[in-house]
Amino acid sequence: MTDRQIPEQYLVGYDRILAEVSATGRRLTRDELASRRTLGEQAAEAGHGLRALVSAHLTAARTAWPTATGSAEEALAAVQQVVDAFAEGFERAQLLAVRQEEAARREFIDDLLYGRSNLGRLSERAERFGLRLSHAHAVAVAQGRVPYGEGDPVPRQVEQAVIGRFGDRNVLLTTKDGRLLCVAPGHQTDVLTHFAKQAHATTNGGRVAIGRPQPGPGGVVQSYEEALNALELAERLDLEEPVLRAADLLVYPVLTRDRQAMADLVKDTLGPLTAARGGAGPLLDTLTAYFDSGCVATEAARRLSLSVRALTYRLERIHQLTGANPADPSHRYMLQTAVIGARLLDWPATDL
Repeated sequence: MTDRQIPEQYLVGYDRILAEVSATGRRLTRDELASRRTLGEQAAEAGHGLRALVSAHLTAARTAWPTATGSAEEALAAVQQVVDAFAEGFERAQLLAVRQEEAARREFIDDLLYGRSNLGRLSERAERFGLRLSHAHAVAVAQGRVPYGEGDPVPRQVEQAVIGRFGDRNVLLTTKDGRLLCVAPGHQTDVLTHFAKQAHATTNGGRVAIGRPQPGPGGVVQSYEEALNALELAERLDLEEPVLRAADLLVYPVLTRDRQAMADLVKDTLGPLTAARGGAGPLLDTLTAYFDSGCVATEAARRLSLSVRALTYRLERIHQLTGANPADPSHRYMLQTAVIGARLLDWPATDL
């Protein structure tokens, strides 16, 4: 924007102030400084650039200079005071606008992730932030070793990596409850995959979960909740994968849908393990390692830092106590389901 495009209203009274100050040598009054700050705020709210506004002030000072009868030093001091007060008002208005924008963005994100707003109104607000909620969206959630806030270096670094590669592409990057979030159109799996890779690396080994694409204004909430549930499952089951996809974990919500039935299965199948020396914990760990290793005894023994003979003894002890043989395919499904249930229900640490 050039000087000629700056409305005269932002310079009103400026020539009079210059003439008086240069003639008398006085400093600007409190009211005069306040008026310059107000004009600076108005110029910022109108969308004018500070550089062009300062240039306009200097041009006006040069134009008025021949009429000034006082000291050039006093006139320059007045110009400095005027520009400084004007810039202060301008920056104050900009800071307020940024804070209001941040507050509006945070309110929108809260409403989006918790579904607390009218869906029609939510869709209208979403377009302001680059989302079209009529389409399907998926949410990726990254959890690091420490919580992160919106302005922290880690979220900024991840955002720069994603935006630098894909542009905005209707992607929303933010933080919530100390975690990093990426909301993207459901078909843009490459965006979510890149976010997961960057977040895992930047958070120093953090874990990322990606919800399934879900349609409509409420789809973001559903995908977000799926991602959170996947993170919770990973923690409870000690899953080692750094990137989890909710679509690959659908069996676990099915298993725990009837919690009482699962609790009964755990108690009836694995309850006798509590009679073992040292309690049920070591034998439950043995079953977990055995099933996680594909029922390969040598691999399970390696994971537990045991000899194959010691592992075999433990499996035989489990068979004696429960009546179910982990090596027998006809017993294996019941035992493995019960082991998964025990991990999901935090048994035996938690009473069922």
